[in-house]
Amino acid sequence: MLLSHPSHTLNIGILAHVDAGKTSLTERLLFDTGAIDRLGSVDAGDTRTDTGELERQRGITIRSAVASFTVGEVQVNLIDTPGHSDFIAEVERALGVLDGAVLVLSAVEGVQARTRVLMKTLRRLRLPTLLFVNKIDRVGARGDALLADIRRLLAPVAVPMTAVAGLGTARARSTAYALEDPRVRDRIAETVAEADDSILAQLVEGPPPTAERLRAALAARTADGSLHPVYFGSALGGQGVGALVEGMLRLIPPAPAGADAVPRGTVFAVHQPPNGERTAHIRLHAGELRPRRQIELHRRAADGTGDTLTGRITSLDIVGRPPGHEGPLTAGNIAVLRGLPGIRTGDRLGPATDAPADTALFPSPTLETVVHARQPAHAAALRAALLTLADQDPLLQVRPAPGGATSVLLHGEVQKEIIAATLRQEHGIEAEFAPSRVVCVERPTGVGEAYEEIAKRSHTGPWATVGLRVEPGARGSGVVFTYETELGALPHAFHQAIEETVRATLRHGPRGRAVTDCRVVLTRSGFVGPVSTAGDFRTVTPVVLLRALDRAGTRVYEPCHAFEAEIPLAALAPVTARLAALGAELAETSGGRQSWLLSGALPARHVQEFQGLLPGLTHGEGVWTSHPSGDRPMRKEEAPSRGGSA
Repeated sequence: MLLSHPSHTLNIGILAHVDAGKTSLTERLLFDTGAIDRLGSVDAGDTRTDTGELERQRGITIRSAVASFTVGEVQVNLIDTPGHSDFIAEVERALGVLDGAVLVLSAVEGVQARTRVLMKTLRRLRLPTLLFVNKIDRVGARGDALLADIRRLLAPVAVPMTAVAGLGTARARSTAYALEDPRVRDRIAETVAEADDSILAQLVEGPPPTAERLRAALAARTADGSLHPVYFGSALGGQGVGALVEGMLRLIPPAPAGADAVPRGTVFAVHQPPNGERTAHIRLHAGELRPRRQIELHRRAADGTGDTLTGRITSLDIVGRPPGHEGPLTAGNIAVLRGLPGIRTGDRLGPATDAPADTALFPSPTLETVVHARQPAHAAALRAALLTLADQDPLLQVRPAPGGATSVLLHGEVQKEIIAATLRQEHGIEAEFAPSRVVCVERPTGVGEAYEEIAKRSHTGPWATVGLRVEPGARGSGVVFTYETELGALPHAFHQAIEETVRATLRHGPRGRAVTDCRVVLTRSGFVGPVSTAGDFRTVTPVVLLRALDRAGTRVYEPCHAFEAEIPLAALAPVTARLAALGAELAETSGGRQSWLLSGALPARHVQEFQGLLPGLTHGEGVWTSHPSGDRPMRKEEAPSRGGSA
């Protein structure tokens, strides 16, 4: 039974590599705590959080979903996030609203590529994270060997909180360790001491820590991200789930509520069915919200510009509260709000002055495809549908392409399949996708300046003076537009026309690639009133900008993947030779008589090719993991224009 007024709320994300059992664990947590009266199944397509038709058909999570349960006086909101790497934007937004996380691993498959990417991000954020090793009742499940892998590859200070009997059989059972047992307490204290100096001092100097002192240290070090408790169990069988719930309540602290009465919050999920009303999930960090309140939301576009959305909340359904609950949304809680048709994932509630610039936790999309409607009459509807999808996924960038087509940036081919199916099933549009290509960008290498003056042009030409200087910017800064002229020297509409045209021109660049991480300065301006128009400035600005960019010079950068490859010693020479031939940069090699671990960076366009070669080079013994990781300069002879393969 849900309480009307829990003492506090925990927002906990469930994360995992695809097929580790994340959604099944969410279902089990809800069932065991009485939030639902029947266990749903991923295979049957009737789980609480995978509600979309495509999610049910494919058995994967595509959109983040929220479900809640209550234990005692604590309400726990579970945010079930996608496991597939193509839907990384959903995970990125969810991480910003969490108090803690549960990272799910399979006891059979062990530490997988996506598990490592997620854990690195969780550790960088120092987000309190519990590890749940699922599927202990499956043949091939590992215990101590997997724990060693976890400590080597994921979390150096991983503390097992449960013991397993019958591992790898249908009779597998998980039992929580009792800290009152001195032998258990001493063993766990030795691991905790690696992250807690006070426990280390007690072990060395005495007296040994008590059970309560050890629990306090576990909670403190989990809260600051120094150590990670590990629970073994089975989501399907329910083994170890009770201990995991106890760990959530004891070890993950709620985020402190902001003392300011001004409401502040983050929109982390948006849903809009075809021809239906758009709804949004918002986590409130400070203040409170009520229905019918006028609010302002702030966002940052891909080109770095800011925007504001103002609207009135028509309804506010607080997660975990019974229907008809009329209390306000308070700090720490999540609600579904309605009434703002233009709301987008990533929007921030609060004063514009304290809304920080978005900092991406994961790399931006590295693939681009061009989409056509099979029936020309559906071209406008196709673009509108893609823009709606982009509102739900901020990293899904949509822009016009020649011939009435639409360009879409993607994380992977599975995402392309999902978009195609969504367009077909929810919007009735059959779309054709061109083969995906890797997205490269250009950055200025120097400073260039150019200008056009009214006096030097025929009176039949544009009545506008524009002077621009292009300079390199800091990595990750995007496009920064600024002025050396006085802001009052031009009417506001002319200033706006120049800036908008600069940003639009740089999105495609001189060779069709986006130009980024640069500073564009307006150095000269002039107009003739009342003759000059904003259109004059939109005509002159691209000419001046491209000339300045040509004088500055640019360099092409291509996306790369950070990789790790575990290979047998006999394959070391052929593997490193092949990686070098594909342009890889090796960062570190280590190993012994049996196997070696290689790490480095490989151009994204060669990753799939090398993955296909690895089994033959290593006689099937090589293990490869990689993930998108920034970009690097491309050699001039490999840098075609946008119309080419890169």
